[in-house]
Amino acid sequence: QVQLVESGGSLVQPGGSLKLSCAFSGLAFSAYDMSWYRQAPGKERELVATITTSGSSTNYADSVQGRFTISRDNANNMVYLQMNSLKPEDTAIYTCKAERFRFAYWGQGTQVTVSS
Repeated sequence: QVQLVESGGSLVQPGGSLKLSCAFSGLAFSAYDMSWYRQAPGKERELVATITTSGSSTNYADSVQGRFTISRDNANNMVYLQMNSLKPEDTAIYTCKAERFRFAYWGQGTQVTVSS
């Protein structure tokens, strides 16, 4: 069974940076495509970034392109989201997702609040 645990969420000022981590437990982490999603209060869940199994390909939402970077460490079963130049509209619960074929697993999420 796959379990995902996010960490690193916090209160940060506009313009600041934050790095989120997602720890994967289970088998064959390197076989899963990994993604970060976010959901702000009153809004639908939004795909933020994805990374393929080897890390060779990444994709980003237009709203975070150039500010956020997704990465993974297959040796340690970790995926990260480096967030720079944060804006108040980045405030949300950030959740990681592992996907392989028809199987998808979600973490519980970590809160990111961007406010002065």
